[in-house]
Amino acid sequence: MKLTMPRFDSAPVLVVGDVMLDRYWHGPTHRISPEAPVPVVKVEQIEDRPGGAGNVALNISALGAPAWLVGVTGQDEAAESLQQRLNAAGVYCDFQQCAGQPTITKLRVMSRHQQLIRLDFEERFQTDAEALLATVGGLLDKVKVLVLSDYGKGALVNHQALIKLAREHGVPVLADPKGSDFSIYRGASLITPNLSEFEAVVGRCASEQELVDKGMALVAELQLDALLVTRSEQGMTLLRAGEAALHLPARALEVFDVTGAGDTVISTLAAALAAGESLPSAVALSNIAAGIVIGKLGTAAISAPELRRAVQREQGSERGVVGVEQLLQALDDARAHGERIVFTNGCFDIIHAGHVGYLEEARSQGDRLIVAINDDASVTRLKGPGRPINSVERRMTVLAGLGAVDWVISFSEDTPERLLEQVKPDVLVKGGDYNVGQVVGASIVQAYGGEVKVLNFVESCSTTAIVEKIRERDQG
Repeated sequence: MKLTMPRFDSAPVLVVGDVMLDRYWHGPTHRISPEAPVPVVKVEQIEDRPGGAGNVALNISALGAPAWLVGVTGQDEAAESLQQRLNAAGVYCDFQQCAGQPTITKLRVMSRHQQLIRLDFEERFQTDAEALLATVGGLLDKVKVLVLSDYGKGALVNHQALIKLAREHGVPVLADPKGSDFSIYRGASLITPNLSEFEAVVGRCASEQELVDKGMALVAELQLDALLVTRSEQGMTLLRAGEAALHLPARALEVFDVTGAGDTVISTLAAALAAGESLPSAVALSNIAAGIVIGKLGTAAISAPELRRAVQREQGSERGVVGVEQLLQALDDARAHGERIVFTNGCFDIIHAGHVGYLEEARSQGDRLIVAINDDASVTRLKGPGRPINSVERRMTVLAGLGAVDWVISFSEDTPERLLEQVKPDVLVKGGDYNVGQVVGASIVQAYGGEVKVLNFVESCSTTAIVEKIRERDQG
């Protein structure tokens, strides 16, 4: 499946559900308490992160999508901390506050990157369901997707009314379910149980086929558009009526902490669907995002550049031979990391020592080097019959294998001017005996403030000279 990064900035999402604060106390431990056989932690750092529905909204905002969050909190310091952190991240919050009840807080004591204990502060909220429904109704015209982030803590007590209202506004509903009664999510566009939650409802699945069969039956029973079962190290399975099951393998290189992985899945899925991605593509993106987040400690949001770079690795466009779309996507990520882009072009028919030295010098002008080469037809027009000696595929493969080269792309015109207008490199480099004004594309690059530099090839090295020498030997 070919993946691209969506434009998340035009993908507003509304999250409704159980808001909580994840609080971390960090510190070293060097001794056992004399009072009990437990380690003594000297707390040196306190860290607060939005959890539950707050983490979902935070993830959506971190991807660059506008995020709204509706939930229930207490009237306390934890609620203030949540509001401050979410607002600072660009999340619009509308909290229903319950006096006399604590904001749900999960305190984790951490030492040496290990969780020693978790303490929960919570009571089930008595939510004003009608007020919450009215708040959601006032926001549905502003968003493209509604997420129900359900942790069973009391914020969501009117699931069917919320689903019905969203459907009336033409807004798809994604639900991260809790409990063993999935009927409360009837009519949702998609639900995302993990395997344990799924089997708690349908019974144990002894085989993949049994999982598919029971899942399809659940889709029909609950009148869902789709069901996504997250299966930990076995990846994900997407089930839709009338479609073959889509199984995606797990993408994590190393599992460090699964906290918040479900939040990452549904937030990436919601933002991608809001941005216009197809459901299979959105699921594939969320699978990659989950692989990133479980390599982090605790609840953690992933950024758009992180996801973009992971997609590039998945598509093989982090380095090597690329098309225009892949290159532009890779450049977005490089620029997000503050990298300076260098561009050079040529026929590169027979790669010789002069080329290697020139490309190494070109790369030294910045952080990333693009080499654009003429395709076979344009080489023939420029060099005459019998050229190129090597096909464009072979030339690109050799160039991509050089350590100095990041991306190789071909163009069919006689000059790379159209490609330069798309790529907009920071530096345009050309080798040979030119002045800057003679370099093709110089005016394009200079017009937006880029640099143009002329470098020299190694003396006595040229493809034409090598070809002539071979011909002389053949004739001799």
